Amino acid sequence: MTPRERVMKLLKGEKVDRPPIFSGMGNVVTPVLEKYGIVFSKSHRDPGLMAKAAIGTCKEFGFECAVVPFDFGVEAEALGATMNFFDDVEGLLYPTVKEKCVKYADDVKIPADLANAGRIPVVTGAMKAIRRELGDEIAIGAYVLGPFTLAGQVMELDELFEESFLDPERISAILEKLSDMIIKVCEVYRDAGADYFVLREMGGTSDCMSPRSFNSLIKPHVMRILAEIPKPTVLHICGDTNAIITDMVECGADAISVDQKNNLTETRQKVGPNVILLGNFDPVKVLHKGRAKDVGPAVLQCLKDGANAVWPGCDLWPEVPRENMEALVSALKSVA
Repeated sequence: MTPRERVMKLLKGEKVDRPPIFSGMGNVVTPVLEKYGIVFSKSHRDPGLMAKAAIGTCKEFGFECAVVPFDFGVEAEALGATMNFFDDVEGLLYPTVKEKCVKYADDVKIPADLANAGRIPVVTGAMKAIRRELGDEIAIGAYVLGPFTLAGQVMELDELFEESFLDPERISAILEKLSDMIIKVCEVYRDAGADYFVLREMGGTSDCMSPRSFNSLIKPHVMRILAEIPKPTVLHICGDTNAIITDMVECGADAISVDQKNNLTETRQKVGPNVILLGNFDPVKVLHKGRAKDVGPAVLQCLKDGANAVWPGCDLWPEVPRENMEALVSALKSVA
């Protein structure tokens, strides 16, 4: 199988020769940035640099996907939020939202020409460049924020959490408008060549919201998005999600991705044998700070614990040692 075939068949629940080596989150790493002379802060605004960084992880290490974008501000910026790209700061810092733009649902104004709003054309330009260079060999992944997580990017977090309890109807109205935006962004990404889509609802984690709040406020919007965006889809929520894992399954994604905080054996027991489960090695403790000889056993344990394919519990930490990346890929390629 080609890497793309392997990824797509797995996400569709079809038989594969071995689990693909892929992720639906950020895979940009320092060894690639340094080899190709890419300045991280510029890669978020230049489609050529973004594509080169994503492609580099495939070429250098054998990843079977190329995933863009690299940061969480793309949708927020398209809605009018102001970004800080840390151009004058040394080291690797992800862009963050500097000025929020939403307080009420009426403040959510989806651009008429969404494909050319903010940095969306940077992302789609990178997707097209990846496809031109790699053809149909590699799967292109795209991620978007879930509605509650996106709300946290465009409005003040304290107000979002407080009003989620005091005035949930107001917040739900905002989430409804943001869901419209997310669906449209995925359609734009599909047209640019994205093969699979990850909905990252980090704000829905049980670390922040009770299972009851997740079910009443967030879940209905997530279900609607997953029903309407292109397939195949993956739902990812950070933190220990075993308290809401069956609710995540009910949201309707083709696969579920879980954080390293999950007891994966328990997760598999709760979801049963038929759910496509992706996870969940620790990208910091295992891949960034761990020893190369310990990487292989750690990632293979994920398969033993019930994952259909191994991928990190969150974005790869960029400053991953080359030898650890090589150990990760080597271990997974050994799986029959």
